[in-house]
Amino acid sequence: MGPTFSIVIPAYQAAPTIGAAVRSALEQTYRAHEIIVVDDGSTDGLASVLEPFGSAVTLIRKDNGGVASARNAGVRAATGTFMATLDADDRYDPRRLEALAQLAEDRPELDLLTTDARFIVDGRPRGTFAQANPFAVSDQRTAIFWSCFVGGWPAVRLERLRSIGGFDESLRMGEDWDCWLRLILTGSQAGLVDEPLYDYVVHPGGLSADRVEALRSRVRLLEKARDDASLTAAERAELLASIRFHREKAGRAEVEAAASRGALARLALRGDLPLRVRARAGLALVNRRP
Repeated sequence: MGPTFSIVIPAYQAAPTIGAAVRSALEQTYRAHEIIVVDDGSTDGLASVLEPFGSAVTLIRKDNGGVASARNAGVRAATGTFMATLDADDRYDPRRLEALAQLAEDRPELDLLTTDARFIVDGRPRGTFAQANPFAVSDQRTAIFWSCFVGGWPAVRLERLRSIGGFDESLRMGEDWDCWLRLILTGSQAGLVDEPLYDYVVHPGGLSADRVEALRSRVRLLEKARDDASLTAAERAELLASIRFHREKAGRAEVEAAASRGALARLALRGDLPLRVRARAGLALVNRRP
C-alpha cells in the first residue's frame, strides 16, 4: 500500500476560488485519502460553494485565527500519512499526488515532498518557483536559513509535523518557512519532483503591499532558530549571517516604503533599526528636500 495524502485547504473569504482548488484536488490520478477545507471564520458564503461536493470534502469551521491556525486545525483532523498543502486560490496539476507518491516510495526517508510550481499572473504562467529559488539537494540545514527552497506547498509527514507542534500561530506570515526550518533542524529531509505540478496564483499588488512585513517576518523566524541547541558553530555563523542579510533587506524595504509615505524622518529616528538603515533614511530625507 502506498502513502496516503490528506489535502488540507485553509480558506478565508475564498468563495470565488475554493471550487477550482477543490476540483483540482478531486481530479488527481492518485486519489487523495481525504480533502479537508478549514474555514477560518469566513463570512462570504464559502460553505455554500462547497455543498455540491458533498461528502467528498470535510469542512471544518473555526473562528478566524490566521493561516497557521487553520493549517493546525487541518493537521489535527487529518488521518493520512502526509498532509498535502493547497491554498484556496491555487490548483494542483492532475498528476501531482501521483508524482509525490512515487517520490515517497523511491525515498522513504523523506518527510517533506514537494514539486516545482508555476507562477500564474493574470491567468497566465510566468516562470516557476525553482527558477527563482533553486532546490537545495545538499546541506539543507544551512540552505533553509537563506531561502524557503521547499516552497509553500509540500506534502509533510504528519507524524513528524505533529512532533514539532505544527505551525507557529504567533507568526502572521512566514509560518510555512518556519515550520520547514524546524523540521529540517530536527532531522527531516526534503525531496523535489522537478516538474511544475502546482499552480501558484500571484495577485498583483498583494505581495508588494505586505512586502515590509513579509521581510520582517523572515527576520523573526530566523531569530527564533538561534535558540536551537543542535546548531554547530559553523551553522550558527551561517544563521547569523542570514539574519544580518535579511534584517538589512527588511530595512531597505522599509526605507523605500517610508519614502512613498513621507515617513522618512520618523524612520531615521527609530532606535530599534540598524544604524545603516537609519542613515539611509536620513540621506533619503535630505535628498528629497528642495
